[in-house]
Amino acid sequence: MLKMKKKYFLSLFLFFHGYFCPAQQPPAENDANRVEVVKMAYITRELNLTPEEAQNFWPVYNNYENEIKQARNQYPNDEVAFEKKVVEIKERYQKNFKKVLGGNNQRLNKVYTTDKQFNNMLRNEQKSRQQSQKQTQPQQQLQNQVPKNSNKVNNPNKKPKQGKVGHNKQSRSPF
Repeated sequence: MLKMKKKYFLSLFLFFHGYFCPAQQPPAENDANRVEVVKMAYITRELNLTPEEAQNFWPVYNNYENEIKQARNQYPNDEVAFEKKVVEIKERYQKNFKKVLGGNNQRLNKVYTTDKQFNNMLRNEQKSRQQSQKQTQPQQQLQNQVPKNSNKVNNPNKKPKQGKVGHNKQSRSPF
């Protein structure tokens, strides 16, 4: 039991090490890698994968996901044909996932629902970030339109500067 826990924590450490300590990569590539790492952690947690299951699960899942991407590229403008292809792929991979997950139908279905949940969360996060960007852009445009000398506003209540100290009656101190 202790040996399994060590392996589990070691695999999680190595798994998250790449997330928290990324090499210098182009931003888009780095973002895609971070999304993949977060997705792996999310699915691993939701399916309660043991280290042994995870080791067998991820190659099968990656192949499954690659076939889904290929189907999207194959049918970019035909949503019905794409959905039919996805159903075929899911049916074909049911056996593989079932074998990896110990024949548990509940966990098998959770593979598909968890994948869908993650994609929906990702889509919602992207929308909220785009909306917050749109809200900050007008503010930035307003800041760019403010004149450079705007901090030198004439204040009628401001006292004029004095030359030498003591020549102005208001500035004399009784001490």
